[in-house]
Amino acid sequence: MPDGPLDHRYRGEHPVRTLLYLFREDRTQLLLGAGAFFVKHSPTWLTPVITAHVIDVVVERRPIIGMWLGAGLLLVMLVLNYPFAVLYTRWWYGSARRMGMRVRSALSRRMQQLSIGYHARVSAGVLQTKVIRDVEAIETSSQQVGDQGLAALATLSGALVVIGLSAPAFLPVFLLVVPAAAVLVMWLRGRLRAYNESFRHEVEQLSSRVGEMTTLIPITRAHGLERTALNRMDGTLRQVLAASLKLDGLNVRFGALAWILLNALGVGCLAGSALAAYHGWLAVTPGDVVMLSAYFASLTGAVTMLMSLTPVISKGLESVRSLGEVLEAPDLEHNAGKAHVDVVHGGVRFEGVGYAYPEATRHSITDFTLDVRPGETIALIGASGAGKSTALNLVIGFLRPTEGRILLDGVDMEALDLRSYRQFVSVVPQESILFEGTIRDNVTYGLDDVPEDVVRQALADANALEFIDRLPTGLDTVVGDRGARLSGGQKQRLAIARALVRDPRVLVLDEATSALDNRSEALVQQALARLVHGRTVFVVAHRLTTIRNADRIVVMEDGRIAEIGSHDELLRTGGLYAQAQSVQAQSAQAQSA
Repeated sequence: MPDGPLDHRYRGEHPVRTLLYLFREDRTQLLLGAGAFFVKHSPTWLTPVITAHVIDVVVERRPIIGMWLGAGLLLVMLVLNYPFAVLYTRWWYGSARRMGMRVRSALSRRMQQLSIGYHARVSAGVLQTKVIRDVEAIETSSQQVGDQGLAALATLSGALVVIGLSAPAFLPVFLLVVPAAAVLVMWLRGRLRAYNESFRHEVEQLSSRVGEMTTLIPITRAHGLERTALNRMDGTLRQVLAASLKLDGLNVRFGALAWILLNALGVGCLAGSALAAYHGWLAVTPGDVVMLSAYFASLTGAVTMLMSLTPVISKGLESVRSLGEVLEAPDLEHNAGKAHVDVVHGGVRFEGVGYAYPEATRHSITDFTLDVRPGETIALIGASGAGKSTALNLVIGFLRPTEGRILLDGVDMEALDLRSYRQFVSVVPQESILFEGTIRDNVTYGLDDVPEDVVRQALADANALEFIDRLPTGLDTVVGDRGARLSGGQKQRLAIARALVRDPRVLVLDEATSALDNRSEALVQQALARLVHGRTVFVVAHRLTTIRNADRIVVMEDGRIAEIGSHDELLRTGGLYAQAQSVQAQSAQAQSA
């Protein structure tokens, strides 16, 4: 399956059409499932016919064999319910589950294709809600449409056929119920869409708020802000409650009115058929009266069931629209058809590069021109907002220049498949990103069959073996969620080992030592010295002592290059770098005093 079920497909069309597209691979199974359901459900509409026949046998003293034949047929259909129920579940429910898996796969693929800018705007909690809750809602809707929708259709079709054959004079009464119910359903759907959309947005906001709250718990507890955090959460919960109560209120009001109307029609049908039999207006037997009454009750139940499905279907369709917000997002990284990168030497040239974030009032980088030779270490410094992180994201390819161009080994990066280029890139961020798993899994993430001696050598070069060998299970130690069982310095050394084991040609270090104590920083600096050897390195650091050995230091101010040179050259010029060096030196002396 080269593409997910909705990749490059969803363009805002009606969600029912999208649902049909989602199930295209399981159409045969759905048809088989529907057929199995009609067989297993047949006793529901056969029972009134057989009951009417038995009553007429008793009342009119017909041959008793008719009663036994009817009872025998009903018993056979009851026994068949079991195997056909199993087949229905396998085919219909299985199709819904497979569809859910394919959609989640498509969403995951799409999220990997979307730009870093998109992920900066949309919280992880919202995306998690779409992948889990919205897909689950579509699965549930599909299953309930099978359970209740097929049951209603089987009852309606069976009842109408039997009435048309046994008591055709009453068929128009039954046929009036269906279009009347359809009008009610269409009216309800229009109201429900707005309510469901409002409720969905509130739940997504709640998911985002929960993620934010759990992330901030250490800060909240440290500053005694539990009440503030709870107040923020309570406000969101009240909004979810209000939206859910509106939705529930509309559902219950509609359901009650529909139930009253349909059952009143049922009473009218019973009275009318009884009067027709009593006065002899029509050829109606006592059994027919019971049958018509039973069928109208079944018909009423079927129509009520279909109408009760409306909120479920509306919720499922709203979930399809929710997924469309991800699948329609325009800011994709397009790599298809571009040149595959097989070798990287590490030469990077910026030619008049500018970049402005969407809806930003000013450029983050302007006229950035820099020629980086293979194997050169470039340090970027400057105040917050100077454009350092934007420059790093341009190197990695997370962002594309809005002005100028970037050449990799002489080739415009716009023409390259950046996924293949990143196989030669490693990033060591300010805060190491580890996942729940072992040390070995985290270091070799994305690599297959890495020999243990290679892993251990990378960990040794990263100064990590000194604490790993003291752990009871060594490389197989589970680090916990986001590396919770490790210190900041230990996590950072694992991040360096992860970079080393890939032997990258381009290395990006983003404040890799800023959050560490002196001892951890010293160990990490030793590891970084081994890591940068022979590679093209871009490093951002606030501590100027960590970049003094860089080949060139680029001082940025307001998105532009203000100064460039080696540590000694910049000190001699007495510019921004020299001033920053003097300030940090004075600060260090004051702290030591």
